[in-house]
Amino acid sequence: MMTRSRFKYAIKRSAHGLGFFTLEDIPRGKRIIEYTGKRVANDEVDRRNRGKYFFGLNSKSSVDGSPRSNTARYINHSCRPNAEAIISGGRIWIWSKRAIKAGEEITYNYGKEYFEAHLKPKGCRCEKCALIKNCGSAEGRRK
Repeated sequence: MMTRSRFKYAIKRSAHGLGFFTLEDIPRGKRIIEYTGKRVANDEVDRRNRGKYFFGLNSKSSVDGSPRSNTARYINHSCRPNAEAIISGGRIWIWSKRAIKAGEEITYNYGKEYFEAHLKPKGCRCEKCALIKNCGSAEGRRK
């Protein structure tokens, strides 16, 4: 199942590679898009060596967001995000934490576990960390 964004967006180059950018203003507290993919048991995720696009739902399962039809997979990590991931009814929704201006990249905090495993070894490239060398902050939800 694919859920499209409620807002116009573009996938463009960013400091992280590709990013998810809004083409219109998004007010605070609005649902932006669903993170979609096949539900996978966490023991299978562990066997696959924790791929980049697995998003933990609970202690038993994760969503494999790797298909390109999951455009929410292009939302990058930030230690100072403008959006957040909220799990509700077994689905993962991305909501705006603050008003987001047209042209801004949508970001959320991937969480400490993902940060430690995937981002910290290479160095975080979010806007906050670019300003404060190697800030290492990773509070928030796990991706």
